[in-house]
Amino acid sequence: MSPHADRRGRGVGAAYSGAVDVTSGSPSIPDRDHRIADREHVPAREHVPDREHVPDRDHITNADEHVPDRDYHQGSVVMRRSKVPGSTSDQRLLDSRGSADWVHTDPWRVMRIQSEFVTGFGALAELGPAVSVFGSARTHPHDPVYELGTQVGRALVEAGYAVITGGGPGAMEAANRGALAAGGTSVGLGIELPFEAGLNEFVDLGVNFRYFFARKTMFVKYAQGFIVLPGGFGTLDELFEAVTLVQTQKVTSFPIVLLGSSYWGGLLSWLRDTAAASGTISEVDLELFTVTDDVEESVAAIVAADTAAPRARTTPDVGTAPPSSGATYPE
Repeated sequence: MSPHADRRGRGVGAAYSGAVDVTSGSPSIPDRDHRIADREHVPAREHVPDREHVPDRDHITNADEHVPDRDYHQGSVVMRRSKVPGSTSDQRLLDSRGSADWVHTDPWRVMRIQSEFVTGFGALAELGPAVSVFGSARTHPHDPVYELGTQVGRALVEAGYAVITGGGPGAMEAANRGALAAGGTSVGLGIELPFEAGLNEFVDLGVNFRYFFARKTMFVKYAQGFIVLPGGFGTLDELFEAVTLVQTQKVTSFPIVLLGSSYWGGLLSWLRDTAAASGTISEVDLELFTVTDDVEESVAAIVAADTAAPRARTTPDVGTAPPSSGATYPE
């Protein structure tokens, strides 16, 4: 028998006996079952570099041992060395034994601020045309200004507008009362204060805020204009917030009506004779106000501005023309 035949024969026999002589060459056997290699003769894993022998980051240090052994990722924040926290975010969330001080930290305040905007937008998104009315919380029901506020609320509803106020007592209550009596929508945007009693009873739709800036955004965003009754620091704050937004063209087509010439006359004289005269404001800025004693005239000023250039209710596409060309921007 030839050496080749002997090799094949030995291979066949070895395949059945389970003892292949790997030094004699690979067997060439047509039968499928005879092609199965014996696991005993596969090169042992000890010849393959084992993971245990791969250098680990835990063993990599420099002379002063200041190289971090890992990067700790907390969202988009990367922390190393002593900044790596001793617990994960999930641990701190689920561990009820921790301190409650975290509710007073700035990151948590950001979430509360965001929630106020979301709540306000959601509550007022379908309000429709509205006018914000401001005035003193200290105005008593027997004060002529209270009756003026009631007339304003009623006249605005009759002109097709919802009425938005700060939701408090006094002149705000008067405007809400007039709106409700006329069958319109009466909105109150309250603020957390140590001395306020909450929303007045004439509010149909109320939203309470912790933060003034979130609340003031709602006053402007969902209103076609402001009517301002006599008031104190809060009223002045809201008034000049609106004036600043109009003067800097952050909002467009936003009429501001001051109701009560005797009350507002001194302020306007100071703006004209002192501020404008010294150059800190422009003469044209004084035209941002309409001053009147007549309720019908104040509402007519709102209607005229709204009819001439109604504020957009949808976001314009990128590249749309500026307001001067006839386009309007979202409130």
